[in-house]
Amino acid sequence: MTMAVADRHKPHADIKLFRLCPIWQSGNTNSSSSSSTQNLHHSSHGPSDRNSTVSNNMKASASSKTVSSVAKSLLPPRRRLRLDPNNSLFFPYEPGKQVKSAIRLKNTSRSHVAFKFQTTAPKSCYMRPPGGILAPGENFIATVFRFVEHPENNEKPMDQKSKIKFKIMSLKVKGGTEYAPELFEEQKDQVTVERILRVVFVDPERPSAALDKLKRQLAEAEAALEARKKPPVETGPQVVGGEGLVIDEWKERREKYLARQQVGAVDSV
Repeated sequence: MTMAVADRHKPHADIKLFRLCPIWQSGNTNSSSSSSTQNLHHSSHGPSDRNSTVSNNMKASASSKTVSSVAKSLLPPRRRLRLDPNNSLFFPYEPGKQVKSAIRLKNTSRSHVAFKFQTTAPKSCYMRPPGGILAPGENFIATVFRFVEHPENNEKPMDQKSKIKFKIMSLKVKGGTEYAPELFEEQKDQVTVERILRVVFVDPERPSAALDKLKRQLAEAEAALEARKKPPVETGPQVVGGEGLVIDEWKERREKYLARQQVGAVDSV
């Protein structure tokens, strides 16, 4: 009896378990389908999102580069040369004469630098030299010539200072480069305007600090010019005496050597 009762209750338990199982299975099916749908959604929209992110990053990078270039254009250019004087060229005021000024240039960069002068009055002004190349740390003093015209309508000399200006440009070059004015045309984008100098007249009869400095720099420029004119010192033949006798040390040694050999040959005979 007891066993029969147990058997009678068993099918009911199986039925309940069977009824619960479909519900559990349907729940799993729904969750798996929803997760599959989510994965499909992410997989279908993922590349477009990534492309959008990359596009935004590229736009941000381009925008930052544009801002950087604009900011760089607003900043003053980096100077390669130090000028002395740095703003003006001082000339003695002597109407009807050609007068001189001087300016010292020093390469303050770590590379070779080409420099070039320009003026708004090329017919009445010129520079010596008009350009050149300076090694790192090298300095050079140039001479500027200008013809001073007589004033018109009782014009004062100080009123003429803004009419003529000089411009000094620089260009970074490689060591061993020979100077040529065409360098500045070929590399326009790399040229820096170092300074635009205005003309200032000084009274040659009235002592002043500007006049004293001008005289000192002109003397240095003349000395440097004379030094450049001298031929380089040669280690070979040397000129001795007023008659220009050339003595070659190697020839002298050779002659002594040959003389000793001749003496030895005579002694052996």
